[in-house]
Amino acid sequence: MRRVTPAPSTRQLTVGPEGFVRDGRPHLLLSGALHYFRVHPQQWGDRLRAARLLGLNTVETYVPWNLHAPRRGEFRTDGFCDLAGFLDAADREGLDVVVRPGPYICAEWDNGGLPVWLTRSGVRLRTDDADYLAAVDEFLTAVYDVVVPRQADRGGPVVLVQVENEYGAYDTGDDGAARVRYLEHLVATTRGAGITVPLTTVDQPTDEMLAAGTLPGLLTTGSFGGRAAQRLATLREHQPEGPLVCSEFWIGWFDHWGSHHGTTSVAEATAELDAMLSRGAGVNVYVLHGGTNFGFTNGANDKGTYQPTVTSYDYDALLDEAGRPTAKFHAFREVIARYAPVPAEVLTGSAQDHPPAPVLEAAFTASRPLAEFAGPDLPWEGSAPPVLDDLEVPSGEPVRFAWISGTSGGAAGPTLLSVGEVRDRVTVLLDGVRVGTMFREHHDVALALPPHAPGTRVDLLVEDAGRVNYGPRLGEPKGIVGPLLVGGRRLEGAVVRPVDHDALRLDPGAGSGAGPVDALVGPVLASAALDVPAVADLFLDTGGWGRGVAWVNGFCLGRYWRHGPQRSLYVPAPVVRAGRNVVTVLELDGTADPVVRTLPDLALGHTEA
Repeated sequence: MRRVTPAPSTRQLTVGPEGFVRDGRPHLLLSGALHYFRVHPQQWGDRLRAARLLGLNTVETYVPWNLHAPRRGEFRTDGFCDLAGFLDAADREGLDVVVRPGPYICAEWDNGGLPVWLTRSGVRLRTDDADYLAAVDEFLTAVYDVVVPRQADRGGPVVLVQVENEYGAYDTGDDGAARVRYLEHLVATTRGAGITVPLTTVDQPTDEMLAAGTLPGLLTTGSFGGRAAQRLATLREHQPEGPLVCSEFWIGWFDHWGSHHGTTSVAEATAELDAMLSRGAGVNVYVLHGGTNFGFTNGANDKGTYQPTVTSYDYDALLDEAGRPTAKFHAFREVIARYAPVPAEVLTGSAQDHPPAPVLEAAFTASRPLAEFAGPDLPWEGSAPPVLDDLEVPSGEPVRFAWISGTSGGAAGPTLLSVGEVRDRVTVLLDGVRVGTMFREHHDVALALPPHAPGTRVDLLVEDAGRVNYGPRLGEPKGIVGPLLVGGRRLEGAVVRPVDHDALRLDPGAGSGAGPVDALVGPVLASAALDVPAVADLFLDTGGWGRGVAWVNGFCLGRYWRHGPQRSLYVPAPVVRAGRNVVTVLELDGTADPVVRTLPDLALGHTEA
């Protein structure tokens, strides 16, 4: 059947010799990154309106494969996965959209967006491995079923589609010919699915990365945060004609647990923006609005030391984590106004002039050990337990926690529990009493156990704290890797029991006469009933808690940790109810102050300044 080419639309962008062209006139790309999957769907319209009032004409988003397809053969399109709904919302706001489906996205997102079912299958990631490409084709075809009818040449908002993501920085171990075959396959799949808008690639503007990450015929763009004039010159050397585009203009950075909250200079960022726009270069601000790594979606880095990303993706962006304009937002608007029309309406409601959020308090009134929520016993043989990747739960989501249990032969004196490698944390209990935690970031592989009698139960809570999203450790298995031994011997009667986080529910028992909990000794699940006078954004105070995960009315906000820098969890107004709200935490360490409190504003932690 012959494909019918639709008539050109005035929204369509073409790649001219010096820049983008729309309807016969030069078009300056003014874009901002806004990841639909990091923002509650009921708040998309608010954030998109902010983009328009800033003076942007475009927004950009990745598409996370693992969120849409936690199981092979499915493609979720509801809730946070409603890509069509997001594209349509941008269209209603009069904004164009750049779609970046990867299949690898990085984005400080768990596993760089790659599904666990894929990475555990043994395929060679981001190569022309036949099995890998077959899975990629399934995903991209599903994405393009949504995108194709919404392309600009059909009257929709999608003006550009990106092929892969910073591929020039990824060492596959292959020669150049194999890398070219891989990119050519992605292009063929994309065009074959009906994508007709221009295709782009992105890499940091070094000679090596630009040469290794693109193909002739694709628009090569750059990712950088400073030295704009120099970076654009390098980009022009590799692409003598066509638009100059910084498709990731880094105006902030992400935070790691145990570090500081990163901020960047408003003056320096606006100067770099001005330098690019004065040269006619298109810009995609990374990020307009970062949002939140809700649930268990945060990624991690490991360049010798494991560093998981915090729950907030505030990024010191133009809009803060709660969607309010920052000083940087207004400064960028002034620069944009020198080069393009901006709306007369000015966005208000910054953290400074916004009413503080409600300050509320409630005691935890129900608690149960986490072990009670574990699944059935799954025996395992040999000295090495199964990794989390090989376990399954009914929800189909990757397993983030699992119990490994067995009995020890006993020891009259101190003895050693040893493992091959910890990915990422292991809490150890003897007969239900916590004796210590091993941390991947500390490179822990052994823990001293006190004297204990033969037949003592040994429990290990294994935690995936976020999968590496960049570099050679992308796609690595999680859990205890290698042998698990106590006193040099395997545990007797060893079993593993995965925890399905969707099953972690606990009624705080409000109105049933339940009293406050005196303390939380982890690993424990606890709940409280928080009375909220009216629906509004809330900021949970996590400064007095230990380490764990929090939910409000069954919605998983994400992880918290006393380690900092983050000291609050953002609660989007759409998950809040007027009246009784159930706050549940999975406390893995412990707290002597078992109280839920809310703050008047975000508390993202100390900075370097």
